[in-house]
Amino acid sequence: RKHGKEEIETLHSMIEPILAETYGVIIYQEQVMQIAQVLSGYSLGEADLLRRAMGKKIKAEMDKQRVRFVQGAVANGVDKGRAEYIFELVAKFAGYGFNKSHAAAYALIAYQTAYLKANHPTEFVAASMTLDTGNADKLNSFAQEARRLGMELEQPSVNHSDVGFVPHDNSIRYSLAALKNIGRPAVESIVAERAANGPFKDISDFARRLNPRHVNKRALETLATAGAFDDLGIDRATALENVDRMILAGNSAQEAKAGGQNDLFFSGGGAAPPPIEMRPAQPWVSTDRLSREFDAVGFFLTGHPLDDYEEVLQSLGAETWADFSAKAQTRHVVGKLAGTVLSARERKGKTGNPYAFVAFSDATGQFEAVIFSEALIAGRPLLEPGSVLLLDVEAEAEGETVRVRVQGLSSLDNTAEERSSGMKITVDDPQALSQLAAQIGSGGGQGTFRIVLWLDGKVVEFDLPRGIDSTPRQRSALKLLDGVRDVSAL
Repeated sequence: RKHGKEEIETLHSMIEPILAETYGVIIYQEQVMQIAQVLSGYSLGEADLLRRAMGKKIKAEMDKQRVRFVQGAVANGVDKGRAEYIFELVAKFAGYGFNKSHAAAYALIAYQTAYLKANHPTEFVAASMTLDTGNADKLNSFAQEARRLGMELEQPSVNHSDVGFVPHDNSIRYSLAALKNIGRPAVESIVAERAANGPFKDISDFARRLNPRHVNKRALETLATAGAFDDLGIDRATALENVDRMILAGNSAQEAKAGGQNDLFFSGGGAAPPPIEMRPAQPWVSTDRLSREFDAVGFFLTGHPLDDYEEVLQSLGAETWADFSAKAQTRHVVGKLAGTVLSARERKGKTGNPYAFVAFSDATGQFEAVIFSEALIAGRPLLEPGSVLLLDVEAEAEGETVRVRVQGLSSLDNTAEERSSGMKITVDDPQALSQLAAQIGSGGGQGTFRIVLWLDGKVVEFDLPRGIDSTPRQRSALKLLDGVRDVSAL
């Protein structure tokens, strides 16, 4: 309208001067009060009562104001239908209106932040995440926005992360202080040590340089499960298994330092101290790793449990939450979704029938769905946190919220196995066969296992009996075994 591309609609000639500066649109509370005075003969006191009634949205009071507004306008020669139309516009204004000074301040801030996001998006998102460091839900929203904008969200690292979120080119390094169970003083201690004496060379170096008074057991457990030690050459399971040894090494180093024996651990001269002897631990399969990461971060950061099921979900025609919810904003939709269960809250309706609100997550976001009695009774055993499910759903928008109802649910592992003919496993080392046998167990599935074994320069290939678990989770576990070169679907 400002640029003449759209015609300005005149609601009534009597109030045209009031809305001239906003091109015929009711924007400010002052305009509402002026319209009531000019059009319907309100006094200043009555106009202020109208403003308050709109702010509180009390139906009985708004009904009274409607009668007063329309009668006053008709008395001033305004058509009754037109008066009622204008009152409806005035009433809608209550959902978003502010006084002029307030609206102007908001507009300025909105313009400034829009400029920063458009011209410095990485720095803008990193600063926004730092501002909401303690709010995992908001951090998850910012993480989704960062990915939508093509940014890389780098995992936390004791060698690269800081207290805040650090932007760099088109990536953001995750903050250590945003992890759960680790306070700001602990992070400041790690960052200060790194700044003073250089990056940590390995996990032993980190352990001997940490101050256990600042970085306690829970903080170390969080760092391990969040992947903050990954670039020190140690897997997460092993790091978690040896938290006590890290603390012991840290205490010993602090005692030596206090006793003046700095040369042993802190002097640049002489031989480096031997590495800490670590208890071995079986690496976590991807679903377990991500589940523990979720507990430490508050959302899935470096991947998602559904990543292993991508091929199966495509063949099933399952949609992502982002695509499905976008369609639901415009119409009633039905379809298939996949989700990892985050939480479930069961309730009973007035008739005594059970229903549940269940929070799910997929790679594009989190959503809540309601499951009514019939589907709930059939699927209740599946609603454990961490379970990956296939959902038949319907949804529509109510305002800005998409309401989702689950019509049916099933185990995605079972569905994936039903559609799988088995797996082919390529083995480099015959010693891996015993680990392989222990992992696959004695049965419980429908897939065929084909073993391709490299033996003395020759390839030996054979099939194991059917009845072996061939789910994506199993495939992920097999890839972790020493001596297994490749695992692929048959």
